[in-house]
Amino acid sequence: MKKGFFTIMAAQFFSSLADNALFVAAVELLKSSGGGEWQRAALVPMFALFYVVLAPFVGAYADAFPKGRVMFFSNSIKVLGCLMMLFGSHPLIAYAVVGLGAAAYSPAKYGILTELLPPSQLVKANGWIEGLTITSIILGVVLGGQLMGPRVAPHLLAIDVPMIDTGVDTPPQAAIAMMVILYMVAALFNLRIPRTETPLQPLPVHLWSLVSDFMGCNRRLWKDKLGQISLATTTLFWGVSGNLRYIVLAWAGVALGYDTTHASALVGVVAVGTAVGAMLASAKMRLDQATRVIPLGVTMGLLVLGMNVIRDISVAIPFLIILGGLGGFLVVPMNALLQHRGHNLMGSGRSIAVQNFNEQACILVMGALYTALTKVGLSAYGAISAFGLAVAGAMAVVWLWHRRNTVKHRDELERLMAVARSDGH
Repeated sequence: MKKGFFTIMAAQFFSSLADNALFVAAVELLKSSGGGEWQRAALVPMFALFYVVLAPFVGAYADAFPKGRVMFFSNSIKVLGCLMMLFGSHPLIAYAVVGLGAAAYSPAKYGILTELLPPSQLVKANGWIEGLTITSIILGVVLGGQLMGPRVAPHLLAIDVPMIDTGVDTPPQAAIAMMVILYMVAALFNLRIPRTETPLQPLPVHLWSLVSDFMGCNRRLWKDKLGQISLATTTLFWGVSGNLRYIVLAWAGVALGYDTTHASALVGVVAVGTAVGAMLASAKMRLDQATRVIPLGVTMGLLVLGMNVIRDISVAIPFLIILGGLGGFLVVPMNALLQHRGHNLMGSGRSIAVQNFNEQACILVMGALYTALTKVGLSAYGAISAFGLAVAGAMAVVWLWHRRNTVKHRDELERLMAVARSDGH
């Protein structure tokens, strides 16, 4: 890997570590302050909100400035969201601001990979970044839970700043204060990310023209015979996975009687499996083989239904590892194929923004639906059934869609696969 790749990895690790620890802390903050179950479920779609609203702009912004600087500024916005949460803003509003920082961060994080590395290393690089991100999820959700636990929280709350009232009086607030430090560490690594030789693309004079440009990029990717399949697959995967993170917390409380600290460890267990699957995919799969993993999405959806009958932790742990492993093996090659087609069609920053828009819109819609159903009394078991059947059915449709493309557009697909094959070696 080229010089600078591991600096990007370090920045991504600490930023993602803080993101995931903050989610657990925000759930407990709402719970301890009397927020209803539906408010805790609403954290997921609130985080996704700015990914959708700002999608036409963040990709162009990432392409117009050095991506290390974009990532630094984005982490600064996340710090602001944490401070808002600490000093009286409603947690849902503050968490949306953190989501704003994440929305600006993502196109730069993924876009710089296509600028720094040759196409032959994209699957391997995605395996690294997804594996490291998932490792940070594991550590982040566990860290968030432990910072609020009885062993760590009293020591954090005992820290006193002379002559300053920090307003940090509860375990969730102490955990959130620690997230500010982690985001600042990530920002220091952002400043060390090297400039690439890819020329910057200046922002247009009239920013609203970016909306029509973005919609054109979105249409272009959906019309591409490989882009549309990889985009549909990653959109569905992240739509379900983004909400499954909270559903596992809720399920662990109902099925196993766990509090937030203990339930957060099970979210980490799913991520362990996903990390293993991601690493296996990066080692075994090539760019031109990516579409072979689509059937795993159907299997993953059906496997989710099994959570409804699990009541024993010794069964839950290996089950969740297998579930996560299928997801990791599915998403890495499809994500690499999507980046490859997007980079060829419109440039890396715009391509990642289109990807984020579709994936986060799916998270937003599914999260809003889950939040609404929770507000009217849907149980965790009902949500699991709905999500499992939805992903299995949707992935079956994508599988049939790709088979139809293979029959009707064989020449075009063979040409695109030839490009992926030549770039992937």
